[in-house]
Amino acid sequence: MFYVSLPPKKDKNQMKREKLILITNDDGFFSRGIARLAEVMNRLGRVVIVAPQTEMSGQSHSISVVRPIKFQQVTDSPFECYAVDGTPVDCVKLAMNKILPQKPDLLVAGINHGCNASINTIYSGTMAAAFEGCAESIPSIGFSMNSHSKDVCLDYVGDYIYEIAMDVLLNGLDANTCLNVNFPVGEIKGVKVCHQARAFWREELIEDKDNSGDTVYWLNGQYHILDTSERADFNTLEDGYTSITPMQVDFTAYGVLKKYAERFDRL
Repeated sequence: MFYVSLPPKKDKNQMKREKLILITNDDGFFSRGIARLAEVMNRLGRVVIVAPQTEMSGQSHSISVVRPIKFQQVTDSPFECYAVDGTPVDCVKLAMNKILPQKPDLLVAGINHGCNASINTIYSGTMAAAFEGCAESIPSIGFSMNSHSKDVCLDYVGDYIYEIAMDVLLNGLDANTCLNVNFPVGEIKGVKVCHQARAFWREELIEDKDNSGDTVYWLNGQYHILDTSERADFNTLEDGYTSITPMQVDFTAYGVLKKYAERFDRL
């Protein structure tokens, strides 16, 4: 359920006009995380929520190409809100092409229920939405909590979200760059700009039976961190700091580009 909307507290001295802020997530339009994020963004500009109608966690950058996408306005929301029968990236594409009157000044995704640091970034629908915004040259930020609990306290992260979003609205982001922000649970010691931690999941498939008696498998696993750096995002979270990781859509490994060109350009 949505929180009660807070009175707008927009910074009129610094904002030349009301900013248009697109909000999405992968937990669904009904999640507590997106409601809290909308409350905070409502202090900075005009909020429009375009989010999945069902939970879409772990969808990464998937898009709907073999079926049509539907959406409807949510009339009992305190914000302008649309529920989309699609993935988080579908939501961004639909918002950009059919719902919003103009290109948004800011795209924020979250607050995700679950950590999106380290290797989790590549699976995250929340961060995929931020990457999609980045690809469209929209300043974009993904916000996540280091807890999968749907009841985790979100009150204390509001001021941090406000300050980070305000800074991005005023100063922008570098081209092809978005921010991946993860909050620890409990007291926040401070904020650190980090790199993506080297880690991996050792998967385990748990066998089960569905209602029809057919064998099904649940994906589970154990997280293994390989990075000992204090500036690795996951380690920063574990130490009680908020991690901010600048990320980019361009996956090219520029550091080894020349080496592989020497190996393969001759073929």
